[in-house]
Amino acid sequence: MADSNVRKLVVEVCKAKNLMPKDGQGTASAFVMVDFDGQRRRTRTISKDLNPEWNEKLEFVIHDPESMAADVLELNVYNDKKTGKRSNFLGKVKISGSEFSKSGSEALIYYPLEKRSVFSQIKGEIGIKVWYEDPSAPAAEEKSPEAPAAEEKAAWEKKEEKKEEEEKLPEEAPAPAAEDARSENAAPPVVVEVADPPGSEAEKPGEAKSKELATTITKKSEPQIANSGRDLELRSLAAPKRGPGTGHDLVDRMPFLYVRVVKAKLANPDPDSLVSAKLVIGTHSITTTSQTNDKDWDQVFAFDKEGLNSSSLEVSIRTEKKGAEDKIEDACLGTISFDLQEVPKRVPPDSPLAPQWYSLEGSEGNDVMVAVWLGTQADEAFQEAWQSHSGGLIPETRAKVYLSPKLWYLRLTVVQTQDLQLGSGTESKAQVPELYVKAQLGTQIFKTCRISAGSTNAATSNPTWNEDLIFVAAEPFEPSLVVTVEDATNGRSVGQAKVHVASIERRSDDGAQPKSKWFNLVGEDESKQPYAGRIHVRTCLEGGYHVLDEAAHVTSDVQPSAKQLAKPPIGLLEVGIRGANNLLPVKTKDGNRGTTDAYVVAKYGPKWVRTRTILDRFNPRWNEQYVWDVHDPCTVLTIGVFDNGQYKKDDLGKPGKDIPIGKLRIRLSTLDTNRIYLSTYPLAVLLPGGARRMGEIEIAIQFTCSSWISLLQAYSSPTLPRMHYVCPLGRAQQDILRHTAMRIVTTRLARSEPALGQEVVQFMLDSNTDIWSMRKSKVNWFRLVGGLSKLAAVANWAESIRTWAHPPTTILVHIILVAIVLCPHLVLPTFLMYAFFILVLRVRYRSRTPLSMDPRMSCFDVMTNDELDEEFDGFPTARSVDVLRIRYDRLRALAGRAQSFLGDMAAQWERVEALCNWRDPRATGIFLCPLRQ
Repeated sequence: MADSNVRKLVVEVCKAKNLMPKDGQGTASAFVMVDFDGQRRRTRTISKDLNPEWNEKLEFVIHDPESMAADVLELNVYNDKKTGKRSNFLGKVKISGSEFSKSGSEALIYYPLEKRSVFSQIKGEIGIKVWYEDPSAPAAEEKSPEAPAAEEKAAWEKKEEKKEEEEKLPEEAPAPAAEDARSENAAPPVVVEVADPPGSEAEKPGEAKSKELATTITKKSEPQIANSGRDLELRSLAAPKRGPGTGHDLVDRMPFLYVRVVKAKLANPDPDSLVSAKLVIGTHSITTTSQTNDKDWDQVFAFDKEGLNSSSLEVSIRTEKKGAEDKIEDACLGTISFDLQEVPKRVPPDSPLAPQWYSLEGSEGNDVMVAVWLGTQADEAFQEAWQSHSGGLIPETRAKVYLSPKLWYLRLTVVQTQDLQLGSGTESKAQVPELYVKAQLGTQIFKTCRISAGSTNAATSNPTWNEDLIFVAAEPFEPSLVVTVEDATNGRSVGQAKVHVASIERRSDDGAQPKSKWFNLVGEDESKQPYAGRIHVRTCLEGGYHVLDEAAHVTSDVQPSAKQLAKPPIGLLEVGIRGANNLLPVKTKDGNRGTTDAYVVAKYGPKWVRTRTILDRFNPRWNEQYVWDVHDPCTVLTIGVFDNGQYKKDDLGKPGKDIPIGKLRIRLSTLDTNRIYLSTYPLAVLLPGGARRMGEIEIAIQFTCSSWISLLQAYSSPTLPRMHYVCPLGRAQQDILRHTAMRIVTTRLARSEPALGQEVVQFMLDSNTDIWSMRKSKVNWFRLVGGLSKLAAVANWAESIRTWAHPPTTILVHIILVAIVLCPHLVLPTFLMYAFFILVLRVRYRSRTPLSMDPRMSCFDVMTNDELDEEFDGFPTARSVDVLRIRYDRLRALAGRAQSFLGDMAAQWERVEALCNWRDPRATGIFLCPLRQ
């Protein structure tokens, strides 16, 4: 046994997450080999689990405490094949001895697994605790084995050099699993890692892991977000045990009391009465739906455990029956009480708790089947449970996931018509008809240009258009596309034909055109005019385009409509919606008391998520986590906060409208891969009275990508699908189609149950971005001026060189110019070298937190009341003539500034032309001197 006066190093290997599958079956059987100061320890093997949990403590002897800071602790994770072959490498972690903490101050820290070579396929992270115990500290477990001798240490160092050539790792007996020292009721710690501030000591050679400052924050205390000073960067959050597929590592675990009420068995049932169950905990109560005696409830209720003010749960069965004079008679058939201190706990992936029959007190023969347990939001029953803090049995307050409809471009090519029966459509034979084709798909109507029948062939009436009309079609498609030939001279229909959308051919590229078809036209009264001519058209559903329903610069999806052209995902986006702070009241309750019923909507790609609504709280905590597939890193995540007004109905039974509280956007290209960010963002909204700060929202984000090759390939590919460049659509046509797509998405989501409000979808998609306003004009102007100011700075720098304002700089520039003249082939390499060094030096100034759109860029804080009134004014305007005159003069002034700017740009270009046209021979001659070299 080792000497009790020797310092010991204790390494608790807790668990790993998201390991790389290496056994050929999509899993891995992982174990950890830990090496320190010539000593090796090994954990047991966890079979077929990509998120293994060991919870084992391994002890090492520290021979020289003074040199402990220079030692390195190395952990290697392997896949155990158990077939005599070499185990697969899953990743490694190196920790410097200077990072070891003293016993009592240790914390669970997650370290990303590192590669052993450039070609290693590694992903995931491992959570460990490392601390040392001095000889005076009490030993918690058995003392470590006897320290090896110096010869064994030298042999181990030699073996370390040949580690890559080992044929098989030595097998050692697994260390006994250590019991968790924390109490079951204690809140798990949240470990936040903060990157070193600038100027810290550089890492030592050979150490891949840089020093990090670990800050432990318990669950009861909120993470401290640095809004000023240094940026806080969250790498890993320690979470309790979780089963496969229940990812809640970005949010805090919230304890809930779950009650499942299945059914009741009554001794003397009354067929005319309705039976319900009522759950009461202190001042909290929820009643199930009323059912007849032959039906079950089978409903799950979740009570926020932190908000409970009683230690017992009462379940009572009640009956309702209409009595005399239509009065409701309410009677209690019995009650059963549960002590919350004795309620069992359930942690997934444990099987659900089986409900049991309980006899009701105060009655004979009446029983109720109930199951009661304690869990978190990771429980499978959480999504179907009715939360007490979300209004009980209110469908509009539940969390839901929505999918936007799949959109296609429907291209209709109108070729020509034949045998049109124009006799009944013209009032005068001398009048020449002007024909055009109108096509309608749902509410979308497009028309071709007008053609005079006399200009083509008045005798046969065969006008030709060869014109394309493009619609937006959403699955499930409208039943038919109606094509009508009309005469513009009298506004009457010549005939119409219907094309079944489901039978239209689909194409995914710009290859062969689909076959055109002839359709017979029928009159307005088919019985009187069964044949009015025929029309030649070509139809197809374009699958090579991406139907834009968002602005191009903030789009979250660029996938083509055709499934066979869709690219495989390159990673995952995990978003933890944790909570909001200091929200302002947006409506009144109980007369004059302000309140807010907040929920969050997140949109990325076709997937929309809505959290549950937290009623009447200004600091709601959702702690819900969602996952999206990422196909392109140059996309944007949109998150909005709203006040729920739909669950309240007016006197006519119509739901209210949801009020926006704020919105933020985060571009995925600004996020580092495999890193967790935890940040708070301000919420601001523009109202007719001005911009208003509404509070803050706390979000945790992680962008996971397992292959750098796929990520770089996504950057090197065009943003939009190929058809957008081969057969581009016009700018005006794109705007029309985008607004049409937004209306379709808004209508479809509003028809969901519960509905996602029209005002919510329009706010998330920015449906009014094209409406003119003075504020937006100022924003664009300042953006243009800001970009040109850099050119002005370069011009000022050149002027300072010419005037010898700083002689050393001027001399250096002349030396560079002489070198360029003597060695012109070095111009491009020199420019690229300077650009390289400038970009390398700027890396230390990059942001450490994901940035959202800066609301100050939208001129929220400089708006006047008149400008706001103009922006929220409808079209056409409803303002007086005097107000319109003022706004028109202001618009003329803005146009004058734009005109002056264009005039200045034209003057500069004219100077360049004068230089090339020898208008100033001396200037042109001087310009030719360096060109001659």
